[in-house]
Amino acid sequence: MSETTESHEYEVVVVGGGPGGMTAALYSTRLGHRTAVVSRGGGRAAMMRETHNLLGVPETTSGGEFLTVGQEQLEGYGCDVHRDMVTSCSRDGDDGDADERIRLSGDSDDYEAEIVVLATGFNDVRPEPPLPRTGRGLHYCLHCDAHAFVDESVYVMGHSESAAHVAMIMLNFTDEVDLLTRGDDPEWSDETAGVLERHPIDVIHEDVTGVQNGEDGWLKALEFEDGTIRAYRGGFAMYGAEYNNGLARELGCEINDDGTIAVGDHGKTSVDDVYAVGDCTPGHNQIPVALGQGAKAGIDVHFRLRDFPRAPDELDELGPVRSEEVPGIPDELLEQAVDFHTYG
Repeated sequence: MSETTESHEYEVVVVGGGPGGMTAALYSTRLGHRTAVVSRGGGRAAMMRETHNLLGVPETTSGGEFLTVGQEQLEGYGCDVHRDMVTSCSRDGDDGDADERIRLSGDSDDYEAEIVVLATGFNDVRPEPPLPRTGRGLHYCLHCDAHAFVDESVYVMGHSESAAHVAMIMLNFTDEVDLLTRGDDPEWSDETAGVLERHPIDVIHEDVTGVQNGEDGWLKALEFEDGTIRAYRGGFAMYGAEYNNGLARELGCEINDDGTIAVGDHGKTSVDDVYAVGDCTPGHNQIPVALGQGAKAGIDVHFRLRDFPRAPDELDELGPVRSEEVPGIPDELLEQAVDFHTYG
């Protein structure tokens, strides 16, 4: 640690400022635990032009607006939010004691916590250009954006098993679906090839050489190397995901074959005091799902950290709980909660 590096100590540190991570922080803060979110910024949610499938939030709300309101809520309750990139982590000491605090090293500062929640997400693998504009013809989430292409001409870009299946799934929404391999050899199975042939989907093997956009910025057509031009309103790129699991690996968490962090109930990883929520874990990559995961993790963290009720063996050792020991919430959060709920 350099002379200019500051060290911050918390009960809970959440790494990642997306919906899942911020929700875990919201619960742990409101339930009385000194909490910080350390976020590098950006992420999939921040790139959303519109928010879909989130009850009570208008579709016109951008991802940036949604996350800004979330951060303001966290800070209003007393959670610290640090803009920093956590690059490494470890437990204090060398004996592997599960009671040791977890140390996180960032580009700017260092952080220590009793419990860490990893909400590090993943990155969609982008195909090679030329490409339509992201969110205006190039999309990655079928569950979010298929509704926008009902009865429209759609492409699915990719050569994998999942690309073939997504192309067939899109027939639930439109009768105009092309599967673009862009010159790559298909990797789907013979069985899938047989199923694909019996669905009304054109498989286009020529690569894309140009993109035509309309005046509204949305995709209008794609140009191909054989000189053809095919009209599309939009489509989906299916080239897989790169999961941000480096910190989980450093802490010794079990990693699934696909790169996701293995979690049990309430987001618990295989390592004591380490949780994971959101897109870095298995399941649907959806904001409502991440919110639920964050809430469950935040509540479980509270069960782990709360002071009362004191266990029988602790009462035998320490004696009855004295009036001056309660409430268990730290003074700074107590004062902030009183101020927050004092109206008029």
